[in-house]
Amino acid sequence: MKEYLIEGGGPIKGTIKASGNKNAALPCLAAALLTDEPVILRNIPNIEDVQVMLEIYRALGGTAKSIGPNAWRMQAGNIKHSEIPGEQARKIRASILFAGPLLARTGTVVLPPPGGDVIGRRRLDTHFLALTELGARVKMNEHFIFSSKGLRGADIFLDEASVTATENAVMAAVLAKGETILTNAASEPHVQDLCRMLVSMGAQIQGIGSNILTIRGVKKLSGCDFSVGADFMEVGSFIGLAAATRGELTIQGARAGDLRPAKNAFAKLGIRWEEQGEELYISGKQKMVVNCDLGGMIPKIDDAPWPGFPPDLTSIITVVATQVRGTVLIHEKMFESRMFFVDKLIAMGARIVLCDPHRAVVCGPSELTGSELQSPDVRAGMAMIIAALCARGKSVIRNIYQIERGYENIVDRLSSLGAKIVSR
Repeated sequence: MKEYLIEGGGPIKGTIKASGNKNAALPCLAAALLTDEPVILRNIPNIEDVQVMLEIYRALGGTAKSIGPNAWRMQAGNIKHSEIPGEQARKIRASILFAGPLLARTGTVVLPPPGGDVIGRRRLDTHFLALTELGARVKMNEHFIFSSKGLRGADIFLDEASVTATENAVMAAVLAKGETILTNAASEPHVQDLCRMLVSMGAQIQGIGSNILTIRGVKKLSGCDFSVGADFMEVGSFIGLAAATRGELTIQGARAGDLRPAKNAFAKLGIRWEEQGEELYISGKQKMVVNCDLGGMIPKIDDAPWPGFPPDLTSIITVVATQVRGTVLIHEKMFESRMFFVDKLIAMGARIVLCDPHRAVVCGPSELTGSELQSPDVRAGMAMIIAALCARGKSVIRNIYQIERGYENIVDRLSSLGAKIVSR
């Protein structure tokens, strides 16, 4: 099993290009099943989750060929199977994104329970609600079995603003008969990217970027040539890395507008950046002092569905807070196990009180010491890299598969910034 060996204590410096948005790439790969014509997808990150999605796509009968760096030509002229392979399904939660396209295209889906990050209970109920409202029947044994004799548009109110349930509902509705109104829909940038891809294929979707989507079903979708946007989760991770190590960093292709919720949260820690078109510049001379709320009250950083602070950056900003002077409350409201990784930070010397599974009080700055760490999920793994790079001494991070599921070529890219990190 590979691991990272990291020697911390020095600032990173240089320029890095943002990768494509993982959370946009995965549903767009699944959406390629909705047409029998060629689909070209660009700016697809070369990460483990993408490779697993491509394996599933091919197992269902599609073809996928690399046509250049981060670009794929896909075609599903003949879908041979409607059962998603169990081995691949267990690797990533995103395997459930094939349910909507397969149901719309073939009328049948057999889905093993999806895997993914260990960050608490992640409900599937909203997926079932949306697809049954569109006319699907669902049976459950050791698998989830969806079937339909023809999807029909419906007025659907999602019981939570689930990203993947919204994406599944939209992908099923674009080929359903009639009009679908999807209320309490997720509206994250990656959901918007999927909707824009579908529109480029001939889908009729109104309200993109809002929490009410109106979809008028069409009989057939065409192929497309589509490029996904920058991964604002990765960009936020690099901002956190630069700040925590007191480094100076330019991030190219960052799509700065997607960082507006994160910008407010980082500002509470005295961290700011300059926007130069699609580039971000993070100075090595950050204030790094907590900005108290009115009356000197301890500020809170809490996550929420878009346009709230992204939950995938909660782990990152927790580590950054350990290097900032002052006290801040981090409130993770969406996943009950995501904050448990802070015990590793405490062992490294961080002053953190874990109040309950959702809230942690961070008092900084703390001098961190290198340690042996284990990555529980993609974002906590990246947070551990940041902690190790700003710590004194050497650290070892294991279970790096979790990190490489979401970050492309991370060792070489960080090494180019002066980080002392090797994979062994």
